[in-house]
Amino acid sequence: QVQLVESGGGLVQTGGSLRLSCAASGSIFSVRDMGWYRQAAGKQRELVARISSSDITTYADSVKGRFTISRASATNTVYLQMNSLKPEDTAVYYCNARAKYTYLPDYWGQGTQVTVSS
Repeated sequence: QVQLVESGGGLVQTGGSLRLSCAASGSIFSVRDMGWYRQAAGKQRELVARISSSDITTYADSVKGRFTISRASATNTVYLQMNSLKPEDTAVYYCNARAKYTYLPDYWGQGTQVTVSS
């Protein structure tokens, strides 16, 4: 079992920055890659960024150039650095970990609220 705990959300003004953290614990060896998703009010959950064990990254077009995903292996922590925040970035952000095998369920954090004031 893998547990994910997010932190770092909050309220910021347009153009501000936040860094989200996701601390993973448990059977980390069973994880293929990790990422961040977000869900705005009234909208579907969408992938924001993903990082593999070999540090290959993927970003949604809407955040390219502004957000950076990274990981710290020593602490089993994944980060999402968010710069130049916009009101449309307002959402609950969820940490995700995909299992190595597709028949096993993904792991999700509890979510952390990010609000960008206009």
